[in-house]
Amino acid sequence: MLTLKVVFWVLLFLVFYTYLGYGVILYLLVRIKRLFKRKITVNKEYEPEVTLFVAAYNEKDYADAKVANGFELDYPQEKIKQLWVTDGSDDGTPEILKKYADKGVEVYHENARGGKIGAMNRGMQFVKTPIVIFSDGNTSLGKESVRRIVKLFSNPKVGCVSGEKRIFSKEKDTAAGTEGIYWKYESTLKKWDAELYSVVGAAGELFAIRTELFQEVEKDTLLDDFIISLRVAMKGYTIQYDPEAYAIETASANVKEELKRKVRIAAGGIQSIIRLSPLLNIFKFGMLSFQYISHRVLRWTLAPLSLPLILIINALIAYYEGFRNFSDFYVLLFYGQLLFYTLALLGWYMENKAIKVKALFIPYYFFIMNYAVLLGMKRYFKGSQSVNWERAKRGK
Repeated sequence: MLTLKVVFWVLLFLVFYTYLGYGVILYLLVRIKRLFKRKITVNKEYEPEVTLFVAAYNEKDYADAKVANGFELDYPQEKIKQLWVTDGSDDGTPEILKKYADKGVEVYHENARGGKIGAMNRGMQFVKTPIVIFSDGNTSLGKESVRRIVKLFSNPKVGCVSGEKRIFSKEKDTAAGTEGIYWKYESTLKKWDAELYSVVGAAGELFAIRTELFQEVEKDTLLDDFIISLRVAMKGYTIQYDPEAYAIETASANVKEELKRKVRIAAGGIQSIIRLSPLLNIFKFGMLSFQYISHRVLRWTLAPLSLPLILIINALIAYYEGFRNFSDFYVLLFYGQLLFYTLALLGWYMENKAIKVKALFIPYYFFIMNYAVLLGMKRYFKGSQSVNWERAKRGK
């Protein structure tokens, strides 16, 4: 029984550290760093040409708005090059975009569909500017996003800049709207990560790199943004973050659609951990490895695997102590876990009935996040995850 209790507390600590403890430690380290931080000067005259790169597949519903959004950005228009790669699109997206050729919008299309990373690898040969900004076709960029991203690149140590993914929430959003709460927490962690040393991975909705640092990525890569940005960091550069440089999109139409997206991300996470295995060496990469393991690796491996084990071990301990012994701490913890999973089940019911009590969707969303990782692991090791991306349906 002592062994079970030790394992129980080790696993519980691991889950706590992954989702909350690292955030606490990160905050404390940032506060300490602020005491000794030297002011970094920013070159306000730095205003290079940039390429707004969109790898798109069947984006006819968003193409016009995305191009218009590019022309509305607060940055000299003659210094923004809009470049689209529309491989495999058969819904008229390339034809829509070619209407803007006289305004400088470049479109490169191939009938064969090779996945997003295939489009990015092929399209990079057409990028002639020192900075390339990647963005999704179904997102809208904040007006100052490009200017704020470029400002961070005035520091030569910065090799990549990640923008913020924002979720446009509406009253009718159900459990999928909780995605916005999650991203607010993630945004805070990224801000602290960047202040301490480096963000560990960029958001594909909006991120930028120095063009010269791009290296072709394996054709079966699932998380292109993650692999590209961290390989830049492994070269000795930092990934910085500005929450005011943002891409906004609506929440997934429902949790089923959100689950589909997260399973793909989880499968890509396992693939990324394997391909970035040298980054696990904290003696070589120091702070970057610490941040990477704490913020990403644990979330995609040990923490989700620990959750069912914690419940099972807690049930065994509670059985030994007596399920009706409500004065026993382990018994109370067991019933607390049952309550949590009951609330998750209630969230599932509310999702299907479209009942609006957002606070109760949090246990459901947390459960879905970790369940998706387990499904993603299974899909990756079975080799059944396609490299071709399928966008989750979004709320209207």
